[in-house]
Amino acid sequence: MAIDMKAIHDSTHTLVMGVLNITEDSSSDGGLWLDPAKAKAHGEAMMKAGADIIDIGAESTRPGAKRVSEEDEQTRVLGAVDALISEGAVLSIDTTRASVARMALEHGAQIINDVSGGRLDREVPHVVAEHAESLYIVQHWRGWLAGSAGDVPDADTSVYANGVVDDVYDELMKQVDDVLQAGVSPSQIIIDPGLGFSKPSVEHNFPLMTALERFNATGYPVLIGASRKRFVGAALADAGIDTPNMDSKDNATAAISALCAEHGAWAVRVHDVEKSRDAVLIGNAWRAFAND
Repeated sequence: MAIDMKAIHDSTHTLVMGVLNITEDSSSDGGLWLDPAKAKAHGEAMMKAGADIIDIGAESTRPGAKRVSEEDEQTRVLGAVDALISEGAVLSIDTTRASVARMALEHGAQIINDVSGGRLDREVPHVVAEHAESLYIVQHWRGWLAGSAGDVPDADTSVYANGVVDDVYDELMKQVDDVLQAGVSPSQIIIDPGLGFSKPSVEHNFPLMTALERFNATGYPVLIGASRKRFVGAALADAGIDTPNMDSKDNATAAISALCAEHGAWAVRVHDVEKSRDAVLIGNAWRAFAND
């Protein structure tokens, strides 16, 4: 049965995107799902827990991460796609490489989640344009999260002269314009303000989330990816949690998911699907009653 991707793009309620990291060094779950059988089982478990979309990534974008080879990324991604597409999954591919995007789409994946928003490999938007039924997540991008020597973003990528909301909005809309020029249809585009990318602190990221309605006003669906990001742990520490752990970050992420659903996010990208699924259901219900 074919999946109606227009209905996915135009969803009137917030969706839950579950993260499937097929990497050695992701900050929260690196190495857990490298084995294809384990990757398939985890993807199926997330679907059973309520994930509307599974986001498959085979290259970590955490601070200081080393790039994997193109061949390794292709092998990992296609193994997961082939394993899950037969289960009826809606699959998003977290990649910045046109070759990976093309192969994944040809194997049945439906969404390309490009954290560089078309900046790192200029052919990715053209690949998406060739697959008119696919969707393209354009994320705000100023470069890799961190400098080559460590975990702190380069100063020139984390300074926002006009304020983080105005600068991210303007830069993201310029990226969208470039993607449209490459032939991608507006009906394919989803935008993502890129929480944590060149945005290391609470002061960078919370203003973007509270400005969600401004991004919604573009007419493009908005993806929010706060799950397990460093600023979530920092916010918990600021609130008095001495040593935030993964569980407390997932609880905080669920709270963010509920608020994002209440304010009309298209989807939330999360690691703990079950917690955020319940939170999103409440947020969706809250929004429905508020708009009744």
